[in-house]
Amino acid sequence: MDPGFYVIDIDGSLVGAHSEKEQAAPTYKRGFGFYPLLAYLDATGEALAGMLRPGNAGLGTAADHVAVLEAALSQLPVDPTASEVIVRTDSAGASHGFVEAARARSVVFVTGHPLTTELAKVVVSVPERRWQTTISADGTEVRDVGQVAEITDRVDLSSWPAGTRMLVRREQPHPGAQLTFTDTDGHRYQVFLTDHESEDLAFLEALYRGRGRCERAIRDAKDTGLANLPSASFAVNQAWLTTVCMAGDLLAWMKALCLEGDLARAEPKRLRYTLLHTAGIVVRSARRTTLRLAEGWPWADDLVAAFGRLPSWHIVDT
Repeated sequence: MDPGFYVIDIDGSLVGAHSEKEQAAPTYKRGFGFYPLLAYLDATGEALAGMLRPGNAGLGTAADHVAVLEAALSQLPVDPTASEVIVRTDSAGASHGFVEAARARSVVFVTGHPLTTELAKVVVSVPERRWQTTISADGTEVRDVGQVAEITDRVDLSSWPAGTRMLVRREQPHPGAQLTFTDTDGHRYQVFLTDHESEDLAFLEALYRGRGRCERAIRDAKDTGLANLPSASFAVNQAWLTTVCMAGDLLAWMKALCLEGDLARAEPKRLRYTLLHTAGIVVRSARRTTLRLAEGWPWADDLVAAFGRLPSWHIVDT
């Protein structure tokens, strides 16, 4: 179902290099390799853009975020001035250059913000009456473990674009989680900025929390070729990154159009084992092409059903 708006997620991920490849460099986690920046469409999980960068690229480089946003927007069949488009990032996107670029393109921004010591003092002083309950990702249930509050009136946002708001979410950490100095009263806090005009704080909190789906998409990309860049040439590795994004798009649309149930939510590793590695032969007879699948394969029926949802294919029984 079309939610009526489009969310573009932008996030980076480190990719290690085990040899001297062009523009490979030390990373902020004391590794060595690359730091690509990727954009995904939240509604479908498809990759919209990918920029390969040296490992020492800055976490919050505004120019890189703007370039990836531009490339992602060019992939959408909508005009941000006519349809609501939202760009969502972690705190690496909390730069004036990036949010101003989003505003200039009529794109709503939702971006994390570092929880500094000064902000932590503000957050822990928010009265209990201002905290509101949060909702599940699909908006159907109330979450007992998290709350959200707006602190726009308690901080100075004059240097940010007009209409910028600051919200804080708090959540009970999972058992065994290690707390930090800002995690007081048994809660973990996160601060984010947005210029979204909605007064529904639970919706805005769920919107920001949905960033986790982008992290899963990048994890799947690493399982589809991103984990190992094959060439000593930077240009070839950029082409490889583009190919990885294309592979992710194919998997995303295959799951959306052809699969149901658990397989529609499966990760690449499971899809390879259950469907993509299925043995079969192509038979051509009487001007008709038929794919014969291995008899007895546990997921043969699922694969037949998947092809059956594409009207141009004809498949016989296994």
